[in-house]
Amino acid sequence: MADQRTTTPQLEELRHAQNKKRVHVDPAHILDKAIYQLWETINDLDQIQPERVEHYRVSIFGSSRIRGGDPIYQEVKKLSTELARMGIDIVTGGGPGLMEAANAGAVEGQIESHARSFGLAIHLPSEEGANPFVNKVFRHRTFFSRLHHFVRLSSAFIVFPGGIGTALELFMVWQLIQVKHVTEHPLILVGDMWTGLIEWINGSMVERGLVSPPDLKVVSIVSSSAEAIPIIAESYERFRQEKAAAEANG
Repeated sequence: MADQRTTTPQLEELRHAQNKKRVHVDPAHILDKAIYQLWETINDLDQIQPERVEHYRVSIFGSSRIRGGDPIYQEVKKLSTELARMGIDIVTGGGPGLMEAANAGAVEGQIESHARSFGLAIHLPSEEGANPFVNKVFRHRTFFSRLHHFVRLSSAFIVFPGGIGTALELFMVWQLIQVKHVTEHPLILVGDMWTGLIEWINGSMVERGLVSPPDLKVVSIVSSSAEAIPIIAESYERFRQEKAAAEANG
């Protein structure tokens, strides 16, 4: 009787070896490799940034839990309106609270300028979606890509009272400026909430040599948003002058 086998010993050996490989595949290794390749791609994209930035944008960070009846909400909205009137784009996390206040203020200020309002939304169970005051929404699934996007879009950063998320945004930007991956980008902390943080950094980090005193000069601490406007205005004017000079030189 003819042999009914449809394989050869050599093919069986290959299949056995392949099955053995599958058993030892480490999903974590595959995932880590994919993430590494993703960030390699992002690093490559960083090398082909435009020669000059066309729009001056300010990222405003702050709590999603501070609502319309709070004086800080109105302060953020007023600041954002003033900046938008100057022609400055506003960037926020696109959510509720102080992010909504900033985007809403930007919409009011747009009447007198061509400024735009951006929201970098994140998928969170506690947030239903982007607030209705953003002209353009970018949706992110991870905080890593979102934070990276904030930095790529912005020429300055203003930080109002907030929680863990706001602190994460503050410290990431602070470190990038500290190590000079980002230069000439104002980082402004508004309100008395931040005074205790700076005192703690001085007492727990600077005195032990963990942070250099010049690192604290990276941030500007102001008591109100009105004090932030001159800092942004000076930076914006420098941006406009540099842009005009670059355009004149072709």
